[in-house]
Amino acid sequence: MKSFNPRAIGLALLGPAIAIVASVLVTTLVIAAVGSSPGDFWSTMFDFPKPRSRVDIVNQTAMIYTAAVAAAIGFRMGLFNIGLEGQYTLASYAAAAFAGGAYLSGFANVFVSLLIAVAVGAAWSAIAGILKTTRGVSEVISTIMLNSIAITLVGYLLNKYGVHEGNTVHTTRIDLVSGWTPFENRDGEIWTLVIIAVLAGVGFWVLLNKTRFGFDLRASGQSETVAKASGVNPHRMIITAMALSGGVAGLIWMPALFGKATNFGLGTTFQAGLGFLGIAVALLGRNRPIGMLFGALLFAYLSVKSNDLTFATDVSPSIVQITQGVAVLAVVVAYEVVRRWRARLEQRVVAQELGTATEATA
Repeated sequence: MKSFNPRAIGLALLGPAIAIVASVLVTTLVIAAVGSSPGDFWSTMFDFPKPRSRVDIVNQTAMIYTAAVAAAIGFRMGLFNIGLEGQYTLASYAAAAFAGGAYLSGFANVFVSLLIAVAVGAAWSAIAGILKTTRGVSEVISTIMLNSIAITLVGYLLNKYGVHEGNTVHTTRIDLVSGWTPFENRDGEIWTLVIIAVLAGVGFWVLLNKTRFGFDLRASGQSETVAKASGVNPHRMIITAMALSGGVAGLIWMPALFGKATNFGLGTTFQAGLGFLGIAVALLGRNRPIGMLFGALLFAYLSVKSNDLTFATDVSPSIVQITQGVAVLAVVVAYEVVRRWRARLEQRVVAQELGTATEATA
């Protein structure tokens, strides 16, 4: 059994502690600088959420966590899949269009729609992987461009083939019988398909730690040369990792699509920005399933509570976005500072042990 090491535990907790303190201080300074009341902001943020808000937090956490898992798959491979936004937007449109067509009924309609979302997200993301392996195009550049193309394409398809009602446009309404059973929920309930987030988290952990593919993925991310020497095809791994990341990204908005009380499908109710939140949460949680869970819960809590700022205080809800950004930056900086400090302590301990060993043999 490993012995209890207070120093190791202290160093593990030091990074999050520094990040929390820095986030609170910076956010407070920003609020004061714009002329608002930091006290009102923090009292609203720490006020226990109402039942409806708690439900919203759970639902938002599920979608943000799924996005974080999709981003983490790329990060563990050493790839920056910044195209989650376009991938889940296009995948959501394809799934909503199919579900609205009611080609199947009941659970089959939902299940096939989910498969379509995965396939579209994977195919769109794989384009960046193919460009990287065949033309040397950075996945950062290609996924940014693919984001714009996907969002523009969905807008075009909605305008051309969507249902126009007044000032709104959306895909064909999803029939409650053929499309939502047994996932129909009354407004205010936790969406049934939040289970996707649970499966994504468990699957991500199993993939990385219990499979040969996960080992190859981590090895390729740490050193492509070593991975290639051990028999791993780096080009195939890049394409596979990007496709897998995009496939998970395709599921991001599915809980909302099949969990809304309104049966519009994809349209004005579509929630953009989840892909970028997922990237931030993956960085915040250091690509670890449990760490990302706490990060997704934090971001969902801040997003839901930001609505209270509008009604209870004069603080702009945009301050929440600043808080989220500061939290990510603080975590990255704090962990790097702690890592360097730990390395220096380890070097000092090794030097002392070598000095003692030399004196003993002299």
